[in-house]
Amino acid sequence: MSKKDRKRRSMIAVILLIAFLITGCEDKSVKTDHIIRIGVVTYTQDDPFINAMTDQLKENLKKMETDHMKIITTVKNGDDNQQDQNEIVEEMIDAGCDVLCVNLVDRTAPSRIIRMAKQEDITVLFFNREPVREDLMQWEKLYYIGCDAEQSGIMQGEIAAEYINSHPEVDKNEDGKIQYVLLEGEAGHQDAISRTEYSVKTLMKNDVSLEKLSYQFADWNRGQAENRMNRLISQYGTEIELVLSNNDEMALGAVEAYRKVGYIRKDWPVIFGIDGLEDALEAVKAGEMQGSIYNDRVDQAKEMAKMAVTLFEGKDLDQESLKDGRYYFSEYKKVDGSNIEEYLNAEEEEADGKNMEP
Repeated sequence: MSKKDRKRRSMIAVILLIAFLITGCEDKSVKTDHIIRIGVVTYTQDDPFINAMTDQLKENLKKMETDHMKIITTVKNGDDNQQDQNEIVEEMIDAGCDVLCVNLVDRTAPSRIIRMAKQEDITVLFFNREPVREDLMQWEKLYYIGCDAEQSGIMQGEIAAEYINSHPEVDKNEDGKIQYVLLEGEAGHQDAISRTEYSVKTLMKNDVSLEKLSYQFADWNRGQAENRMNRLISQYGTEIELVLSNNDEMALGAVEAYRKVGYIRKDWPVIFGIDGLEDALEAVKAGEMQGSIYNDRVDQAKEMAKMAVTLFEGKDLDQESLKDGRYYFSEYKKVDGSNIEEYLNAEEEEADGKNMEP
């Protein structure tokens, strides 16, 4: 590391430390016996699902404060660069962080973060992007909070198969096969691999005959997915009968492409996503998407907050809720036209609750 880089890192560490201290002194009426400093580092600032989960985590941690315990949460992002994320983690450790919550840029490259945390005896809760098992099991203070990507792929395949089998008009050319395209998250990402594999396998298992037109990587991003779909529409036109997407952001990109191209609704394909984002739920209600798989960010944020405080206090975790003592998996839920109002109402109640907070 150059002298300039060391100076920059030292300055950022000082700024983070000052931020911790200022935040910790905001309420003079509260006398605390101890302060917990929690550092949250995401892979990007541009992922609506991760942003919503992070907001929920901060809210949960705030609610866990007592007269004797104050919790200071600092959130940064790695800007899609693992080296930048590593440096942010190092800066947080230098600033006195007690627990780290890390949403990895590259799930296969947590080694430096683990090494730094282990050296300072700091617990790390990885979330949403699951590290390789060998990495997670190399030290007892490493944990993972997320969902089983295989389950989401299976569920997406199930709701798509149920819809297609009960709506013969999906097969617009009546050739007995469903021509489909698939929007993938990113190359080599385990969630993308599992969701892609199991959604397609499950459709075929449920007697849906498929013909692949194209698989396109869109990096989990709505804008990139819209661009990919524009090209696919130009190439295949109304031949596309089904769009499977590894997440809702990309599914919404497909929706936007079809909105702009000017096709009447009967010429649209059926579109399925994963995550249960509010915009996707609205699209399901409007009939622009036919379903999504709800990724329970509320449950995951709640568990992450609870684990962070419990482990800081040196208490034992509830082993019944953990797999292999290290993994917490939240359950996915199917969302389609039959239960969309239930999930939209839950989103409204969550938003109303936040608006009522002082």
